[in-house]
Amino acid sequence: MQILAYFIIAVYIFALVYITFYCLVQLHLLFYYKKYHWNHAKTDPEIIEDKDLPFVTIQLPIFNEMYVVERLIDNIVKFDYPKDKYEIHILDDSTDETVAISQRKVDEYKAKGFNIELYHRVDRTGYKAGALKEAMVHAKGDFIAIFDADFLPRPEFLKATIPNFNNPKVGVVQTRWEHINQNYSMLTRLQAMQLNVHFTVEQQGRKSGNLLLQFNGTAGVWRRQCIEDAGGWEADTLTEDLDLSYRAQLKGWEITYLEKFGSPAELPAEMNGLKSQQFRWMKGGAENARKLLPTIWKSDLTFKRKMHATGHLMNSGVFLFVFVAGVFSVPMLFAMEHLGFSTAPFAVFLIGLVSVVAVYYVANVQAELNKDSFGKMFLKFVFLFPIFLALSMGLSLHNTIAVIQGYIGKKSPFVRTPKFNIVELKDSFKSRNYLAKKLPMTTIFEGLLSLYFLGGLIGGFYLGDQSFMLFHLLLMVGFGSIFFYSVRHVSLK
Repeated sequence: MQILAYFIIAVYIFALVYITFYCLVQLHLLFYYKKYHWNHAKTDPEIIEDKDLPFVTIQLPIFNEMYVVERLIDNIVKFDYPKDKYEIHILDDSTDETVAISQRKVDEYKAKGFNIELYHRVDRTGYKAGALKEAMVHAKGDFIAIFDADFLPRPEFLKATIPNFNNPKVGVVQTRWEHINQNYSMLTRLQAMQLNVHFTVEQQGRKSGNLLLQFNGTAGVWRRQCIEDAGGWEADTLTEDLDLSYRAQLKGWEITYLEKFGSPAELPAEMNGLKSQQFRWMKGGAENARKLLPTIWKSDLTFKRKMHATGHLMNSGVFLFVFVAGVFSVPMLFAMEHLGFSTAPFAVFLIGLVSVVAVYYVANVQAELNKDSFGKMFLKFVFLFPIFLALSMGLSLHNTIAVIQGYIGKKSPFVRTPKFNIVELKDSFKSRNYLAKKLPMTTIFEGLLSLYFLGGLIGGFYLGDQSFMLFHLLLMVGFGSIFFYSVRHVSLK
């Protein structure tokens, strides 16, 4: 019994060490982010005369997006860019009426003089990466702009991004994601909170610290030469964007990040769509860690860049250790009681929580991009952050499975996140196509885990040990919420 108690404590501590390391890496990025905003002088963007603008190919990879593809194409043709200086390629792999909608819009805008084409693949080999790779033979531009179906880029997008390529080392220009439906529901508000961290502290922090960052798969522009030099799009991971980003930077190319230029997009409004997105991102990150880390550590990058690249590629692993820490925290109550140990030394790991609070506070309250008053943003943060923590913990089982599959090399298809043109509160995704039609066993386990952590709360009361009360409460609420909304958002058609 004593050996088991020590084993439980050792595993729990190891999980906390990993989580704390992740949090400290985030804190270091926050330092670079703040340093950038302290020292960065405001400069006006470069202006290129229309006659000097380069030719750009705009690629729109699509798969079964009947609710948003029309809005996307209507938006792209509004670009403030000479009509003879860009072409639009719709890469539509759809198996439903989306293809007909796309073709109708192509015919409409061709008649108006736009250079627009539809490329439809029956064979989805390589999924999005395969579509982008095959489409390169049709592209005439030296620069390739890419947008997913749910984006609504601003008319000035190309004129804001293209001048950055005057630096011959720049291979990619990435813009910040904005959220057109952030206030639709609690689910979209919490997603926005997390994405705001990535598109402020993480992206700008990495750029400020001269670290490796990433193209986010959409709302950015590639130099064609950079894509070709890095080896082109590859479909051996679920996050082809992260993969090509790293391969390009290892070749010496730079990524420019435009924090102050936003590209609006739609957030997933239902739980199962969010989970499919999370699965793809988490598994893809783990796959890229497996694929790229050996090359990174053999490269001539500085030790600092190698360490941060490792933290970046392995950050999806934090969910694995959050899950382990959660599961082991219940028997920890009894192990500590059995051995007569105090939980006081564990207070050192609170530095991780403080770091995360600081990062999310800056990204969601202090960032210059926030338009509401400070008081409103602060109160909103105080209310939402604990709920965000609970939701993140509740996703840990789902994301742990994704991470483990990524690390061991288990392959799975690219499952895209469906969008339903959800913008205003009156909009609804009920009775729409693309909703999940059945629940995986993972969802059942999420419900059982909620009960497990309720047992942890009861055990704490029984033993008179309040040290894990808040943790178990968050875990119980998190897993219970994920279970409830996963069931609620299954299609009843």
